[in-house]
Formats: sequence, C-alpha cells, structure tokens
Amino acid sequence: MNPCRVWKKRRRLTMYDAKKIVPGIIIFVVLFTFPLWSNMGKAAPAPKPELPKTEKVCVMDTAYMKTEHMVLLNQWRDLVVRDANRLWVGPDGKEHFMSLQNSCMKCHSSKVKFCDQCHNYAGVKPYCWQCHLEPKENM
Repeated sequence: MNPCRVWKKRRRLTMYDAKKIVPGIIIFVVLFTFPLWSNMGKAAPAPKPELPKTEKVCVMDTAYMKTEHMVLLNQWRDLVVRDANRLWVGPDGKEHFMSLQNSCMKCHSSKVKFCDQCHNYAGVKPYCWQCHLEPKENM
C-alpha cells in the first residue's frame, strides 16, 4: 500500500468527530470555569476582629500572628505537653506563659468577637476547644 495513501486516510480520521469535540471542549471549559467567573466581585467583606483594649503588643508581630498563629499554638502545645516547658521567650526577649486560656484569652477575651470572626470567614474549624474550655461569653 502506498504510504501517502495511508497518511491521508489517518489524517481524515483524526478530526472525524470535530462537530462533537469542539462544542464538547467549549462546554467543558465553561463548566470548569463557572465557579470563578460566576462569583467575580462577590467576595465577603473581610473580618474585623475586636482587638484587645489593654495590650498593644502581642507575643509576636501582627503580620506573623495573622498568618502563623496556628503554628505558634501547635509549637506551644508540643512544648507544654511533651516537654513540660511553660515559659516561652519572644523575639523581644519578654517571657510569656504558654497557655491558650491564660495568655491568649487574657487579652483576646471574646472568642466570638475575635477568634470566630476570622475562622468563620476562612471556613476553618480549629480543634482548640476539643481540649480547652471554651470561654463563656458575656453578651
């Protein structure tokens, strides 16, 4: 058989169902990108947690605490539970008692007005309150 004839035959078969494939690709792209373009400009307003009135400085700087507080709390948990170490020295040289309830919640006294604001916005459910007592809210 002539090689040119075989090539022409294969070439004819490659886009045999082009009338079905192209619309199928378009429908797939539209369905796949639907969540992106359907919600454009409809973002929920950013949370505004109530900041402590007594303290002006946290154990770390604000930018770090916004993004990495969960890492810090996990490190504290490991140091307290596994090593029985209760004191933590911050980058400013100040000593802090490692405790969610006695350090963090002393300044951030309202779980609803502080913690829940950002956690609900981000859609996360921290497991802090599985072990710790949830603070009672005075509303």
